[in-house]
Amino acid sequence: MRQPVIPHNEKERLKDLKSYAILDSLNEDDYDSLTKIASEICGTPISLISLVDDKRQWFKSHHGVDATETPKEIAFCAHAINEPEELFIVPDSREDERFYDNPLVVNAPNVVFYAGVPLVTKKGNALGTLCVIDHKPKVLTEKQKETLSILGNQVMQLMELRKSNLKLKSTLEEMSTKNKELERFAYVAAHDLKSPLCTISGMTNLLKDHYSSDLDENGKTIVEHIHNSSDKLKDLIDGILSYSKSSSLLNKEKTTFSLEELKADIAKMFNFDFEIDFTFKSDIETFSINRTAIDQILINLISNAIKYNDKAIPKIEIVISEDSFFYHFIVKDNGPGIPMSEQDKIFEIFNTATVQDRFGESGNGIGLATVKNIINSLNGKIKVDSDGINGTQFIFCFKK
Repeated sequence: MRQPVIPHNEKERLKDLKSYAILDSLNEDDYDSLTKIASEICGTPISLISLVDDKRQWFKSHHGVDATETPKEIAFCAHAINEPEELFIVPDSREDERFYDNPLVVNAPNVVFYAGVPLVTKKGNALGTLCVIDHKPKVLTEKQKETLSILGNQVMQLMELRKSNLKLKSTLEEMSTKNKELERFAYVAAHDLKSPLCTISGMTNLLKDHYSSDLDENGKTIVEHIHNSSDKLKDLIDGILSYSKSSSLLNKEKTTFSLEELKADIAKMFNFDFEIDFTFKSDIETFSINRTAIDQILINLISNAIKYNDKAIPKIEIVISEDSFFYHFIVKDNGPGIPMSEQDKIFEIFNTATVQDRFGESGNGIGLATVKNIINSLNGKIKVDSDGINGTQFIFCFKK
């Protein structure tokens, strides 16, 4: 028996094999189907997907035998990987000086005929083979050889897909970790800024209330600028804190409440400053959802519908429906609408479609980003519908 030669690129080949994270993985139907097809087409009782590492050949799929691995020094496939561009065929191992006394030939599974197509990576490394085995001498037709090679390519495509999926999963996990770190940083930074900001705001109020008579007009203007800037910065920080905490809202359990409760709470929250025409349309009597999350969504959407409304009396209509899997919401207003050119951007954090609201204040572009963040986390979707003239409606849904 002649032991297989170690490939000249063995170190690189083993590194490439490891990158697929496939050794010792569980059986998979896709691979098992290919070995079964290979046996059927080639008319052999055995077919294997064999991967060769530094000490053994391990079978990702084994059709016709129960073994899951053999030592590398007796593996036919360890010979085959030294000729990565060729179909490695042994018509009768008993007459081949490399294999005639091989334990796999002399004993079970009695390998007499062997044909293996190398599984070659994009880097040119042969990781193993898709092989067919018989207990008697055999000759494959050109068509069988061609089909076996095609099936070998299919095995490599499955392995490449596996590698891509693993890389994608790793990237997503890394991004998730970085996003959590970034949100945590934003929360801590914003929280730490609130204390000195409150001090600045308090001091400017003190100056306005008790020392205004000691200031000239220029001094009063400066104090007013400081006060206004502090208020804007406070709103921005509160928005960042709200956005940072939006995902944690989903940790709260679902609660059951009635439509009447929701209507009363919304009306109580928004009708104390000025008149608003609220309309609710729904056949749903009770909801079982994350109340904190839906409150946060509706508060942001209704606040925007009021702040950016150009009518004397803002009209807001909330339509709620359901199907077997989702709750569906529509929040309509009678405001000026949102230009088409801005509709793709409004859910981006810090982006605003309007320079000033009805009170002369500038928005910070966090509210709608928070809404989308919550809805996405609830496995839902949100979109905006507006012709840019006749009001706006936000349409969203999420799973029950």
